[in-house]
Amino acid sequence: MIPRSAREALEEALGDRVHFDFPLSRCTSLRVGGPVDALATPATREEVACTLAICAAHQIPHCVIGAGFNTLALDDRLEGVAIQLGKLRRLEERPDCSLRVEAGVSHGQLTNFCIERGLAGLEFGCGIPGTIGGWLAMNAGIPGREVKDVVQEIEVISPTGRELRHIPRAGLRFVYRALHGLAPGSVILSALFSVTLSDTHTVRAEVERLLAARQGSQPLNVPSCGSVFVNPPGDFAGRLIEAAGLKGRRLGGAEISPIHANFIANRGNATAADVLALIQEAQAAVWQTAGVRLVPEVRIIGGKA
Repeated sequence: MIPRSAREALEEALGDRVHFDFPLSRCTSLRVGGPVDALATPATREEVACTLAICAAHQIPHCVIGAGFNTLALDDRLEGVAIQLGKLRRLEERPDCSLRVEAGVSHGQLTNFCIERGLAGLEFGCGIPGTIGGWLAMNAGIPGREVKDVVQEIEVISPTGRELRHIPRAGLRFVYRALHGLAPGSVILSALFSVTLSDTHTVRAEVERLLAARQGSQPLNVPSCGSVFVNPPGDFAGRLIEAAGLKGRRLGGAEISPIHANFIANRGNATAADVLALIQEAQAAVWQTAGVRLVPEVRIIGGKA
């Protein structure tokens, strides 16, 4: 639990932008999860720095949950402070064919911005849920195109909130669905992306093509966390789970999607325990039938931030 002195400091710094004993089921895409000691939604970079400084001074753990996608919050209490950066939503077009995008910008906001201005190169992100901070942290993408391919630099604040760094692409270690090398507890504030000049019609046409493909192949009308497992080399997690006979498998209120087996959906009353049990069942079945160990892409949080 957060000590009274820290609660008072957070309330003084953030006002109504901090909530205590907040249910994570209300801010994760799967709509499951127990309470977190505190949920902070800083409105400015200064408030982000202040939140981190308070956590450091009181030795309180913190984690960034973004828009709550790619995240499974367990039913147990999450200790510490969960930080959402959804209020950092600034987009700035630069004359050198680049975009400065803050971490709280959504895929929809970025896509619409690029369509309106005829900027190409980021269409592959349309329909990928979440916010830019999460995209960077997991190197989000589609076959043949990932965030790492368009990043020039990222802006990061240290775990104590005292140091701001601009890390160029050469200093970043992107791998499949992950970004390595940042100090634990660091927070991504923004990124600089490369774009190319095009026109509104061309960019919109590519976005519509990609969205149509996504609509037909993924369960977009039910709560989910996105892809549950990373694809193993040379194969697809969804194909392996389907081959193991688990497509459409239900446990409690959770279901391995009958549309795409690498998605687990909340059918209305799922718990995190239901989802976790399906994850473990899929791993066991694929290991038994194919000899492949599925590695979760979804981040699992709970107990300790």
